Amino acid sequence: MIYKNKKLCKVRTITTFLSLNKNKNLWEEEIKKACNFCIELSKKFNKIDYEVQSIRIVTNAFGEYLDTTNFENTKKEFELISSYLNKYSTNNLRMRFAIGEAKTNEEIQMLPKLISQFGDLSNACVNIKKDDFDILDNETILQSAKVVKEISEITPRGEGNFNFTVNFNCKPFIPYFPASFHDSSLQNSYVVGLETPDLLVEVLKDYNLKNKNENISHQKLFKDYYDVLSNALQYHIDNIKEVIDNYSNSDFKFVGIDSSAAPSKNCSSMVSVYNQLDVEFFGASGSVEASSLLTKVFKSVKNTPLVGFSGLMLAVIEDLGLAKGTINKDFDIRTLLTNSAVCGIGLDTVPIEGDTSIKKIASIMRDTGTMAFRLNKPLTVRLFPYPGLKQGDITAYESDDLCNCAVLKVK
Repeated sequence: MIYKNKKLCKVRTITTFLSLNKNKNLWEEEIKKACNFCIELSKKFNKIDYEVQSIRIVTNAFGEYLDTTNFENTKKEFELISSYLNKYSTNNLRMRFAIGEAKTNEEIQMLPKLISQFGDLSNACVNIKKDDFDILDNETILQSAKVVKEISEITPRGEGNFNFTVNFNCKPFIPYFPASFHDSSLQNSYVVGLETPDLLVEVLKDYNLKNKNENISHQKLFKDYYDVLSNALQYHIDNIKEVIDNYSNSDFKFVGIDSSAAPSKNCSSMVSVYNQLDVEFFGASGSVEASSLLTKVFKSVKNTPLVGFSGLMLAVIEDLGLAKGTINKDFDIRTLLTNSAVCGIGLDTVPIEGDTSIKKIASIMRDTGTMAFRLNKPLTVRLFPYPGLKQGDITAYESDDLCNCAVLKVK
């Protein structure tokens, strides 16, 4: 059966969440434990033929353990942490590190320089709160919008924004970067995240091929799509959970799986999933209905706790099909926001005009945040202003993670 093919389901990440404090003498041992844990668990998955793509470490808010009195002090201490990460990582697996959330004005202002100098080892987020009247903290949103602009100006092609996001209604234990953060009041834990677009596409292809001459009602068709996708996803999660259940480790507690499809430029596009659901292209009529169905599938997992987003991810410049869709003018930012109402993750890796004002960036953040709290779901904003480019211009990203596409406009 096609859905049992383990090459179609990859473990995108084993993500550990740990707390550090001001005692620098403890840092090396904590990082060593996390690295060794991830490497050992990845070997367990490899033994049953699941590929592990990356290992990740997320800390509590960096202001709780780094000296943030000035940037030079912060940089010096972070260089020490980087040396430990390099010492205990492995050449076979990509290592990524998140410094948690920035909580104060001073910490937020440090992020552009940290990200510029340390890149993939300095993933960070800002969690936006609301008041009792459900009004978002606009001062922090404006500060975050300034960070987005500054990162775009001091990193080549603005690619540093890959490592920064603004979170709304997000909880700890998101395994995907840069939305990840840890709460020091919680114990050290870990989460597994998956990459499943290949699985979704092949399962749907198989179903459609077997039923191409059948006259099936729309209601029955979508119920069948739900069943075959849900069963396929559950099969692999059961296999992964069995490994977890048999792996004993006292340093990190298993808290759940993020069932999101987590697309990348190296697997099938989520657009291909929409195609198999008889949607001509993402953004065409039927897209919202398909998004809702897919979200229902990701939420259907049994026998294991779901954490993080556990929903549909539409990461524009990490997905070749979505990137092409920007060139074809298949969708705009409002399309992404509309679909976020029935799925997730918000506005993720969206290329925008380089001269987009801070005011407009803050406004689209507030729209996203309002939806997140009103609908009680986690949403994020990760925008990529591209210096010098206007709507419709084509990017020239050099990062291995990013797909080139047309720049969108924040209206």
